Amino acid sequence: MKSCLIVDDSRVVRKVARRIIEDLKFEADEAADGAQALDRCRASMPDAVLLDWNMPVMNGIDFLRALRREPGGDKPVVVFCTTENDMSHIAEAIRSGANEYIMKPFDSEILEAKFAEVGLV
Repeated sequence: MKSCLIVDDSRVVRKVARRIIEDLKFEADEAADGAQALDRCRASMPDAVLLDWNMPVMNGIDFLRALRREPGGDKPVVVFCTTENDMSHIAEAIRSGANEYIMKPFDSEILEAKFAEVGLV
């Protein structure tokens, strides 16, 4: 079974995303910020990361850059999921190693379509 780490400071968003991810037959794990997410990745590298941008402690872009420097950190498919929608944010995310980008709010159809685009489902 593939695994997905859901990284968002909102418990509600993590809960909704977990339900969708598990319906897609992924094992789901959660982290409330980038620092927690990095610790989880160091313990067990996921197949996918659903990543928020704006979080306390370590934001999404800093987490992504740190992840890509980790051994095996080039492997997870990273999908940014955020309210940041201007082209400069999207370009920065892609340059930093994101595979795809979706806007909040999202639903199961959007998430499944993006995961299909990047070859996860």
